[in-house]
Amino acid sequence: MTSQPISIVLVHGGFVDGSGWQGVHNILTQDGFEVIVVQNPTLTLADDVAVTRRAIASAKNPVVLVGHSYGGVVITEAGNDPKVAALAYIAAFAPDAGESVGTLIANPPPGAPVPPILPPQDGFLFLDKAKFAASFAADVEPALAQFMADSQVPWGVEALAGKITQPAWKSKPAFYLVASDDHMIPPPAQRAMAERAGATVAETPASHSVYVSKAAETAALISRAAEQVAEQTVTLTVEHA
Repeated sequence: MTSQPISIVLVHGGFVDGSGWQGVHNILTQDGFEVIVVQNPTLTLADDVAVTRRAIASAKNPVVLVGHSYGGVVITEAGNDPKVAALAYIAAFAPDAGESVGTLIANPPPGAPVPPILPPQDGFLFLDKAKFAASFAADVEPALAQFMADSQVPWGVEALAGKITQPAWKSKPAFYLVASDDHMIPPPAQRAMAERAGATVAETPASHSVYVSKAAETAALISRAAEQVAEQTVTLTVEHA
């Protein structure tokens, strides 16, 4: 009896693109997984869900769908695809039905760090470059953090407003990596969303860019999800044989 092969689909968040997943991609591919990195335009949630679903469709095997930050919203909606076997949230939003990034960040708890988001320009958001590293990538090598600040992807205001219709975590197993030094999504909010989603939780001291600075820990959580899915798939196959 051999384990079912699993594919990994990685979804980036706002202000960045898929290249930040390189370290995680390298670890997972070396471990034998098929890994697909989504490049979302982050213009609207509907567009990003459509792009992610195309990536899921291209996967050869059942999928562990992984999202960082705003990517968690995308996977919460796109994860309803029948090929998706599990969800993995990496310092990510895990909204419920009717929620969006906009609603989740509307009332930050007292004392929570305020992300240095500049006023919208033509319907798009950017982080203040001078404050990017401290807020988004405090534990990333300084030259790389500067590059991330200088190569920001415009994040559409419409994407922040996109609301979930049916959260996939209500019907699929979820995993969550909490970044305990995050200054973008407060760690207590991460823990609360993970608990609500019934997620298997791991935690590591890291900035919001945990998927860059702690690629090994991030890949370990994803591998854990994949192993559980593969075991469950084999069990189901045996039971129905």
